Amino acid sequence: MITIRVYGILINENNQILVSDELIRGGYYTKFPGGGLEVGEGTRDCLKREFQEEMSLDVNVGDHIYTTDFYQPSAFNTAQQIISIYYHAHPLELIRVPLREKPFDFDDDQLKQYEEKKETETFRFIDWDNFSPESVTLPIDKIVADMIKKGI
Repeated sequence: MITIRVYGILINENNQILVSDELIRGGYYTKFPGGGLEVGEGTRDCLKREFQEEMSLDVNVGDHIYTTDFYQPSAFNTAQQIISIYYHAHPLELIRVPLREKPFDFDDDQLKQYEEKKETETFRFIDWDNFSPESVTLPIDKIVADMIKKGI
């Protein structure tokens, strides 16, 4: 089975990169915002929906950055192959969700959500000078982080 994931690279006016810190089934992951493509949905519409669902944020989906070009099993189910597609994302409004200063800084409501759904997330910006492939957890995200830093 192949799973398609779509992610947005959002860089703000202060040259900071948006990341999502997620607690999923006991694992901690820092990744780019985005999620799974649904049947009948285009990749750009998927990314717009994911930003709306996760951050209540309307975005404009910009240029394509990268699509996975190698075999990558899912971190959650090794019987599944992951294809990830990355685009630049540009906010069309101010970000209203709480932004954290440090990784995995979940509030009480987010921890309650984790108890119910076994997953929760929070968001933060990482300064350009502190951002690197080591800033993110997933293998494909690391490739994209390296491309971003190199200006590819």
